[in-house]
Amino acid sequence: MTALFTRSTMLAVAGTALALSLTACQSGKDGNATATPPTSVTATATDDASEAATTTGPADATGPGKSSEAADSGTSGGSTGQQASTSTPACTAADITVTAAKQDGPPYTHLVLTAKNTSTHSCRLPGFPHVQLLESHKQDVPAVAKSKPAAPVVLTAGAPAYALLKVSNGGTDEDNEPVSAFSVTLEGDPTVIAVTAPGPDGIAADPAQALVGYWTPELRNGADDF
Repeated sequence: MTALFTRSTMLAVAGTALALSLTACQSGKDGNATATPPTSVTATATDDASEAATTTGPADATGPGKSSEAADSGTSGGSTGQQASTSTPACTAADITVTAAKQDGPPYTHLVLTAKNTSTHSCRLPGFPHVQLLESHKQDVPAVAKSKPAAPVVLTAGAPAYALLKVSNGGTDEDNEPVSAFSVTLEGDPTVIAVTAPGPDGIAADPAQALVGYWTPELRNGADDF
């Protein structure tokens, strides 16, 4: 009787163990089934991110918002620069000090005119210096067109500009006359600026051979070679 009970008990225990094993297997299957969806969700999220990147990327790079901003910024910058140069007041004789120096060695055929902005504000220096070398010769020295700069010359406070002035061909057969000082006027301002000729004896000038270049931020080989 005792052996039968024990056997029954053992069968019951075995049945219980089998049930538990089946339950564990079922739970394992359920666990695997449950683990599968996150894999799908992750893939979906990746696909959504790729789609978002595909959709958002070009929109960020070339979308109307940024393109418009870039275009507006470029246009605005260009317009501002252009307006700044054109709206800057023209330099007057009160803003500028003009000096002259000999260029190269003898014979001294050219002078370099320097116009320095001695004011406290920026000003625009248009055109070329209107030069008259002799009191007896009231015509302005002709300007050389190839020396004209591409952009307007705007001088900040203290900044210089330059113009080359040819006063003779350096020959002894010319009608040269001694010049100790000459007059310069700026474009748009009739005020006469008296410029002292360099050297203790001044310069020898022939108005018939004289030429002058445009104001430029710096002298340029070729354009200012005349």
